[in-house]
Amino acid sequence: MIKEDRIELNKRFMHAFKLLEERGAIVKNDRSGKGVGDVAEKVLGNKAYGHIVRAFLNPGSKRVIDYGQAQSFCRAYDINEAWLLHGIGNPFGFEAPGDAFLNDKVGLTGGGNILYTTIRAFAGSTLGDESREDNTYFSIPGVSGTGLVAFQIDGNSMDPVIRHGDIVVCKSVENLNDIRDNEIYAVRSNGSVWVKYVQKIFNNRGRITRLKLISANYFDNDPFEEEVNETTRLYKVVRKISNI
Repeated sequence: MIKEDRIELNKRFMHAFKLLEERGAIVKNDRSGKGVGDVAEKVLGNKAYGHIVRAFLNPGSKRVIDYGQAQSFCRAYDINEAWLLHGIGNPFGFEAPGDAFLNDKVGLTGGGNILYTTIRAFAGSTLGDESREDNTYFSIPGVSGTGLVAFQIDGNSMDPVIRHGDIVVCKSVENLNDIRDNEIYAVRSNGSVWVKYVQKIFNNRGRITRLKLISANYFDNDPFEEEVNETTRLYKVVRKISNI
């Protein structure tokens, strides 16, 4: 009998496959590098195993993808491994603009609604208390509202979803109860900042007392828990800007 986790894994594989079809990265009957046989070669190691891939995609089939094959699929098509293997986050992480916004300094000198700072300054700041004259603000099409801050990522713990050197734009979360499990937040507490997938941990009275912080690069970075206290602030990561 197939275990439930494998069934859910296969459902996510089917969903990712459909998304890749919509993007044109996979064309089922293609013979020039994008067909099912090409998927089979990347995932199963043999182009002749296209029928196995088709079985994975058949809801009525008893054949489902395993974790090793799913990992190969992620690496071949730049799918978020944490999402496909464990259901954490989103299939592609973010829909992100390129680095032209920063390299060309779009909006950086003309004002905007996003405070651009360093992660060190962000760790010790109270967002909203800064004077606009003393800081750099910019804007991005499609990202509106207040309470937005941006800083550059230092480290590879969220690789490949967010890479070292990427800039994240975050929106402040007013109430901890508004946090949605397995989404990416910047967590600021006791002078430190982590950008992680977040899960809420409740006490026996239904109060959020701790947060589980999970890296996308979970092979090199173990999950850990952080106590919620009066210094804890969360910011939902709403966009990343990559050097692409």
